[in-house]
Amino acid sequence: MKILVLSDTHIPRSSHDLPGEVYDAIEGVDMILHAGDFVEKDVLDKLKGLRPTTAVYGNMDASLLHNILNQKEVIEVGGFKIGLIHGYGASADLIDTVKSEFKGVDAIVFGHSHASINIMKDGILFFNPGSPTDKVFANTNSYGILEVTDKKIEGKIITI
Repeated sequence: MKILVLSDTHIPRSSHDLPGEVYDAIEGVDMILHAGDFVEKDVLDKLKGLRPTTAVYGNMDASLLHNILNQKEVIEVGGFKIGLIHGYGASADLIDTVKSEFKGVDAIVFGHSHASINIMKDGILFFNPGSPTDKVFANTNSYGILEVTDKKIEGKIITI
């Protein structure tokens, strides 16, 4: 299974829409994960119309999104458990912060820092796709792809 991973899209504050490259990538995936900071609900609705989408709210999201989304989710894909959360607090502590929110997961997808991360630590894949629209805390825009097989879950950061 192939999963497109987004976070910190900040639409309409940082951009009017997702980059075309993201829409092109959606054509080749089975589902979408969004780790929050949509800002407005329109992007969530658009993504849900394109592929099955699981999302959480972030600190910059409108109250409507806080009412319809959870702060965190655990989804099971191909026998792997993936924790999904936006994240909070200082970027330097972000991996430890999100790790403290989940038990028994194989991967944690998060955002908040706008800087992409794709590392294994303590047997868990920590995956932050960065932001496809906002470079306020990063040098590049990016999104991510998770590939799940029967034996493993792997992440790939795509720079735009």
